[in-house]
Amino acid sequence: MRALGDTCSVGPAQILLVEDDAELRALVRRGLEQDGDFAVTGVRSATEALELVDGGSPAALVIDIGLPDADGRDLCQALRARGVQAPVVFLTARDALADRLAGFGAGGDDYLTKPFSLAELEARLRALLQRAGAGDTVSAAGLTLDPTTFEIWCRDEKRTRLSPTEFRLLGALAAHAERTVGRRELVRAGWPEGALVHDNTIDVYVARLRRKLAGIECAAGITTVRGVGYRLQ
Repeated sequence: MRALGDTCSVGPAQILLVEDDAELRALVRRGLEQDGDFAVTGVRSATEALELVDGGSPAALVIDIGLPDADGRDLCQALRARGVQAPVVFLTARDALADRLAGFGAGGDDYLTKPFSLAELEARLRALLQRAGAGDTVSAAGLTLDPTTFEIWCRDEKRTRLSPTEFRLLGALAAHAERTVGRRELVRAGWPEGALVHDNTIDVYVARLRRKLAGIECAAGITTVRGVGYRLQ
């Protein structure tokens, strides 16, 4: 693996591609490097990505959600926790709205569903790199969520940090503020595909989120819609 260079240096933008399909990884790398504007380093696992990023941050990352050793959203959150602010584009075979929102809640910036056009990936990377450094937080129902630190607050002086799963769940609720989010949507947002999640598990996490919202004296609250799901309002 080549080392990641300084993202401020002159030359092609350093892109870290995390994709376990070797054929797709090679295809994306060739396509992005064709015009000389990108230099792509490809790895197959979250473990390799974290090791590589420790040696320098890329300009942007392209991460497959279905990695062999981790959920790509968890990798994104781990990178954000390490201070990596580079834009992230998620790749996934799943096209449901809840999946896309879960990716954004995990700190991702964009989302492409397989199969995808290399030209579209390139265009999205260029747009993200132009906007890089904005570091926008997400706000809903008077609540602010910071995807780089997993912190939430309603007033600047009172903040609390959420676990990755808590943040994904609250992110899904915030993305649909004032609308009821079903339990199935929350499971898909909070856990990897195929995970066994019981109804009472969601109840436990919602109870934790309510306590943390109360702890920062936030007017926003999570309402139970019996037999359907939950609503942030």
